[in-house]
Amino acid sequence: MRYLLALCTVSLLLAAGSLSNRRAPGFSLMDSNGTQHNLNDYRGRIVLIDVMQTTCPHCRTFTKVLDKVKAKYGARVVILSVVNPPDNPQTIARFIREMKSSSPVLFDAGPMAIAYFKATPQNPSVDLPHLFIIDGNGWIVNDYGY
Repeated sequence: MRYLLALCTVSLLLAAGSLSNRRAPGFSLMDSNGTQHNLNDYRGRIVLIDVMQTTCPHCRTFTKVLDKVKAKYGARVVILSVVNPPDNPQTIARFIREMKSSSPVLFDAGPMAIAYFKATPQNPSVDLPHLFIIDGNGWIVNDYGY
C-alpha cells in the first residue's frame, strides 16, 4: 500500500498528464455481469480506470499488469476496465474468458469516455489503453496513455 501511495504522490509531483489535476467525472456503468458501478461507491479508495478495447494488443498486455497490481494490493485499490463500441457483450465475455481477468469490465456507450478525455468534435482522439489514477478524494491525480 505504501508503494501505491508513494506512486500516487510522485505522480502529483511530476508533470501530470494533460487530463489530470481535476475532479474525476462521475459515472455509473454496468459491467458484463449486470452489476452497476458508480464512481462514488469507491470514495476513499484509489481507483485505477483503464479505458481500453478488447482487441487492442497493448490493452491486453496492460490488463495483465493491472491483474498483478490487483493481486498485490487486493481490496485497497479498485481496478475498473472500461470499453466503448465497437466492443459489445460478446467481445467483453470473450476477452474476460481469454485473459482470465478478475477485474470488472464496464461498458460505456460514450459519455464517460467523452468526459474523461475531454473529447470534442474538433478533438475526438482517444489513445488506448489509457489509465486514469483517481485518489480517495475523487481527483484524477495522473493519467497515462499509450
